[in-house]
Amino acid sequence: MGFVVLLVVLFFLNEQIYRRIAAKKPLASISLLRKLFLYHLLLAGVYFAYASFNPTDSKHYFNVLSQLDISWGETIALTNWGVFFIEFPFVKYLGFDYPLCMLLFSWFGYIGFVYAYLFFIENIKEKIIVFRRYDFLTLLLFLPNMHFWSASLGKGSVIFMGVMMFIYAIQFPKQRIVILILGAFFIYCIRAHVMFFMIVGVMFGLFFGSDQKLSKGMKFFLILSGVLFIYLASSSILAVANLEKSDDLVNDFTEFASIRSEGLSENAGSGIDMSSYPLPFKLFTFWFRPLFVDVPNVLGYFSSFENLLYLMLFFKICNKSFLSFIKKAPSVVKMSVMIFLLTSFAMTFVMSNLGIIMRQKSQVMYFGFFVIYYYLADKKIRERNHWEKIEAQSQEVYEKQNKEFLNY
Repeated sequence: MGFVVLLVVLFFLNEQIYRRIAAKKPLASISLLRKLFLYHLLLAGVYFAYASFNPTDSKHYFNVLSQLDISWGETIALTNWGVFFIEFPFVKYLGFDYPLCMLLFSWFGYIGFVYAYLFFIENIKEKIIVFRRYDFLTLLLFLPNMHFWSASLGKGSVIFMGVMMFIYAIQFPKQRIVILILGAFFIYCIRAHVMFFMIVGVMFGLFFGSDQKLSKGMKFFLILSGVLFIYLASSSILAVANLEKSDDLVNDFTEFASIRSEGLSENAGSGIDMSSYPLPFKLFTFWFRPLFVDVPNVLGYFSSFENLLYLMLFFKICNKSFLSFIKKAPSVVKMSVMIFLLTSFAMTFVMSNLGIIMRQKSQVMYFGFFVIYYYLADKKIRERNHWEKIEAQSQEVYEKQNKEFLNY
């Protein structure tokens, strides 16, 4: 009964969200968002079935908190405190059991997709068809791996929601200050270092973007806020790698990455030794593996299909025109490029398990897809403008010749 009640409440909350979206963004497809929620629930059910027969972090987060007799504030002292902090009032005050927590956190993941959708349609108005028949945005929103790893009790659903809330709000921080603060909090409490990458990406976009959407005062405020956050949170960021007391960050991080990589590789059947890989192949592994030749299990075959799709999409930017596009790209594109590359670069040094790679990269792949989508839309607009210009010139020549003929 509790599960049904929560499900009804979530459907009601969704409808309120849809109503606000429809009022502010008339071109948004509410029917698409409704289908997306049902699809996300389906993948949440698949994950729940998977978790029933396999050890997962979701069980750990629920069981640990259920057995502890602590206050809400004391959860901050726990390892991975962000999940426990967010989970606490629902478990301790409302009496949520494991299935209810799974449903709630899967909804958090869905909210991430809602903000991802809003971020895309706000910045890209052009409809793009890929592989001759598929709408690019719809294809991106229904990628199963993205939903699977953001549909359960754990870090994946919360940080995905936080990242998408933050990236959506940062373009208009004054109007979306509440969403911006909430998104930043969710990112920070789950992975402080990812918040660092987000801030660096935003600063990069502000400094090097071709557009001037924000006033100089707002840019100064955002940069000052980012620097202040990095200063205040530096200990938390470095603590991720136990480097808060380090005197040699470069060497100590290299040592940490080596130990971490070896540990992940040894403790799972899908481990791979990436320590000897050159950087390009490390990035390739993080973005596009597992492929069919190295799938670790049945789940890996589904991921391989999706990774092949990623690879085919990335082939679309392997040309000289993309480099020209990046040089003149607006701040939102350069911001996305920087976040995507920075996060990918950092994770390649500590990831050596294909299962963990599949889960972790779902947080950043949408930034890469956004850049591809924006490039294809820009290319389509330029080509259309080119042909319209040629048509206008042809019409002008025709009218001139016709006038000369009549005069003759």
